[in-house]
Amino acid sequence: MTTPILVVLAIVAMILASAVRVLNEYERGVIFRLGRLIGAKGPGLILLIPLVDKMQRVSLRLVTLDVPPQDVITRDNVSIKVNAVVYFRVMDSNRAVVEVENFLYATSQLSQTTLRSVLGQVELDELLAEREKINEHLQDILDRQTDPWGIKVTTVEVKHVDLPTEMQRAMARQAEAERDRRAKVIHAEGEYQAATKLGDAAAIMDKTPIALQLRYLQVLKEISAGNASNTIIPIPLDLFKPLLSLVK
Repeated sequence: MTTPILVVLAIVAMILASAVRVLNEYERGVIFRLGRLIGAKGPGLILLIPLVDKMQRVSLRLVTLDVPPQDVITRDNVSIKVNAVVYFRVMDSNRAVVEVENFLYATSQLSQTTLRSVLGQVELDELLAEREKINEHLQDILDRQTDPWGIKVTTVEVKHVDLPTEMQRAMARQAEAERDRRAKVIHAEGEYQAATKLGDAAAIMDKTPIALQLRYLQVLKEISAGNASNTIIPIPLDLFKPLLSLVK
């Protein structure tokens, strides 16, 4: 007599245990009663009707989805591998369960196809130089397509662009040529500025002869400060003009 009672009590305890659910603060329970959607409940203690209600847990926390590397051919026919990361969260747990079979898998597949589609419409230089603009474009497309599922895509980031070896070498040669060009331009600008300053100085000395004499004295001082055994002293040509006139 005791054994059947214990069995009955165990069955009752199991049924009651299946009727009690505890949801965390970041969880919601989507409840179906005989196959019909009742709604989302939680967090806290949830009581279900045994054998009648069925509950599915949905997390409202931000999900980090790693998009695996995708083979992409850009608009300028460069074959690359690109991976990305997508951040999203469930905003409507009812739609996330009812509108799509597996919202995590669906979002992952949609992210992969969208990444290939969008990057196939841009050139390689645009992908490398305007990464932030492309990220915003990807986020906008994914957010609009997942909105019927009750999902909000907050951020999309292109993480790594794997270039072919030949393209890496070509870009390295291009960067080196660009550095050489900039160095030559800077050198030419320096020569131009120096020539301009010398021209200005010559114009000032032409208008003010005393300035030329002061410069001459300064040069003599600099020469005398050296340790050279031979010293060459330049003499202004004006000193020889009286002698030249006598020769004539």
